[in-house]
Amino acid sequence: MTKLLDKSKTASIENADTKKLKMSEQRAKKIKHSYNAKNPENTLLLKLKDGDVLIEMYEDTAPEHVKRIKELVRQGFYNGLKFHRVIDGFMAQTGCPLGTGTGGSGKKLKAEFNKRKHKRGTVSMARAMDINSADSQFFICFADCPWLDEQYTVWGDVISGMEFVDMIKRGEGMNGMVFDPVDQIISMSVLADL
Repeated sequence: MTKLLDKSKTASIENADTKKLKMSEQRAKKIKHSYNAKNPENTLLLKLKDGDVLIEMYEDTAPEHVKRIKELVRQGFYNGLKFHRVIDGFMAQTGCPLGTGTGGSGKKLKAEFNKRKHKRGTVSMARAMDINSADSQFFICFADCPWLDEQYTVWGDVISGMEFVDMIKRGEGMNGMVFDPVDQIISMSVLADL
């Protein structure tokens, strides 16, 4: 005879609320060590619907951008935000709290253009025409984009899970706007905080 297990206390919790649940210290330690990251303090865990993505951040070449991204991540700013602009063969953009590409966190960043190349998996800050207008929006390159080099601040690279970035729903038209249903950031964490 098969023994039936009791219903889990968390089974009735909505998916959006599960990220508010506490994780045991032991479980968090196992998760952190399961990822191959050189520096957990400068590595982000980006959870997408299809899988986990690790982003190595470049504090050496974009220190103010990395500092601000980590502040926003630790505030939970990115959790639930849409990938509002996704152009096949180019990039997936997110980080707008309005979901339209017109919003931000309210703090502009001075450009930190560097010699790092925009290649497949590069994570770089989005901005308006003003080179010092980057805020919270960023994009991940699907392919090499050399025309962006030294025009946008590269602050990271995907080191694991690029196949899940490739699964983000593509937008329509020249500007790549994505219409419902859209893919979202489930959660974003600094690996050292797990």
